[in-house]
Amino acid sequence: MSSNLHPMLNVAIKAARAAGALINRAALDIEAVRVSAKQTNDFVTEVDQAAEHAIIETLLAAYPDHGIWAEESGRREGKGRDKDFVWIIDPLDGTTNFIHGFPVYCVSIALMVKGRIEQAVVYDPTRNDLFCATRGRGAYLNERRIRVAKRTHLRETLLTTGFPFRPGDAFQTYMSMLGEVMPRCTGVRRPGAAALDLAYVAAGFSDGFFEMGLSPWDVAAGALLVTEAGGLIGNFTGEADFLEQKECLAANPKIYGQLVSLIGKYSKFASAGDKAAVRQQPGIGQTSSAPATDADTGDEA
Repeated sequence: MSSNLHPMLNVAIKAARAAGALINRAALDIEAVRVSAKQTNDFVTEVDQAAEHAIIETLLAAYPDHGIWAEESGRREGKGRDKDFVWIIDPLDGTTNFIHGFPVYCVSIALMVKGRIEQAVVYDPTRNDLFCATRGRGAYLNERRIRVAKRTHLRETLLTTGFPFRPGDAFQTYMSMLGEVMPRCTGVRRPGAAALDLAYVAAGFSDGFFEMGLSPWDVAAGALLVTEAGGLIGNFTGEADFLEQKECLAANPKIYGQLVSLIGKYSKFASAGDKAAVRQQPGIGQTSSAPATDADTGDEA
């Protein structure tokens, strides 16, 4: 860790690497990992829980009065003058990938101060790739400054997304949205870990990302990486206050505007006219075994 980094970012990096070490050890014998279902197709493992414990223990050892907002253990309020500091934690984003041995998952840690993300770490333990950012200081991958891609035409872009996977997810709405995007870009990928998807947008490995149903711990760290790398992030209508709105869109500024014009009408915050037009599309609003709703669609747990 560099002495030039913000002290709180250094602690977050230490916590992420500790969690990553646990994850890597468990990955050597996936069959031995205990898995349980939070709901259909939404899993948690003993590794998620152990990694989260290691992260929280490291953070609170340095900052005992800071608040915690973690995927598995929930929220713990901060104390005294540190009550405005809240660590947002996803100990293993991409659990479904992990339990299948598919090596696309990561640790995500962000620090929110008075409602604004100030520090961010996304750590990929399979590649030992460390993405980090401090507000106002830029975004980095393994100590190398990163920037969003420079492409300006949607037809040239490679985009990433996340599929609906739980009963009640808005599958038909998502398919219509995907149908708007796919013919207009070079390709669409679905890696399965939203925090890493956002880190890849920040690094310019992909040109944009969109997904429905995400939770704050999925996107908090990645959001700061994207903005510090020169990109934009918000909900589908382009509004920046998206953290708890369960829809996320990120890209460089030129591509961001083009994506908003395509998928903004699928937002919960779209105009009444746009929503009516979407409902009239074939398949949307019709009864099926997995009805289209405004329920979460989300990333892998």
